[in-house]
Amino acid sequence: MRLPDCRAVLTGASGGIGLQLAEQLCAAGAQVLAVSRHPGPLAGLRQRYPHQLRWACADLRTAGGRQAVVEAAWQMGGANLLINAAGVNRFALLEQLDEQALDDLLELNINATLQLTRVMLPLLREQPHALVVNVGSTYGSIGYPGYATYCASKFALRGFSEALRRELADTPVDVLYVAPRATRTGMNSAAATALNLALKVGMDEPRDVARAVLDAVQKNRSELYLGWPEKLFVRLNGMLPGVVDRALRKQLPLIRRYSSDANARGPADQGRRGEIDALLKATGDKQD
Repeated sequence: MRLPDCRAVLTGASGGIGLQLAEQLCAAGAQVLAVSRHPGPLAGLRQRYPHQLRWACADLRTAGGRQAVVEAAWQMGGANLLINAAGVNRFALLEQLDEQALDDLLELNINATLQLTRVMLPLLREQPHALVVNVGSTYGSIGYPGYATYCASKFALRGFSEALRRELADTPVDVLYVAPRATRTGMNSAAATALNLALKVGMDEPRDVARAVLDAVQKNRSELYLGWPEKLFVRLNGMLPGVVDRALRKQLPLIRRYSSDANARGPADQGRRGEIDALLKATGDKQD
């Protein structure tokens, strides 16, 4: 798919990866309907690309919000590219999440994405060629402690992408599943970033992830996994999960420590928070 020919509906457009996707799509000549609840981060792009970038304010967790996106896409002249990049992350052990936090994560990461894709399919089917891009995660293939709920949502998204691709095999609509590794975005808490640094986990810049995603779009790929050795770990986890079990068990003390920091409450936890801030300062790391 040529980017200048794209009429894209992009969710999560004000986030780190989503914002970069919006910018790079516009720079390539695409028409973009940027979907988010907050217009602020998109203000600069809307000024730079007034004839290419449209903004739709929508809560994708509601039927009304999803219908508003469909109507805005019709007004754009239709869509041949749907990029489901909206999502939330929460670094927490399962027992540290309350019922509302767990429901909110699953509602946006899974239900909203499936429901929006469902109502967008009639519009996509009208195109000579169309593409659904689902932005997942390495954690959609590797169950990682401290991210059980997030992993559940991304495992589900990976399965949805695979099944939908096969379901639409005799239609003009293709499906691309994208699995970034850790990325420097505002979704990461200070504790999650500190854990990544302590474990020497590689982190990508949002612009690089967006560039790789759009390259996969142009090459009509069906899957894209980012990062090394993460791609190796995905394969290893599929073939020898016991090996990964043993490796991750050794990381549990650090994971529990930083997870407690991320979800701590009360003045007694301020000392540990100071340790995290000191680690971030020492490494020169910052969140976008």
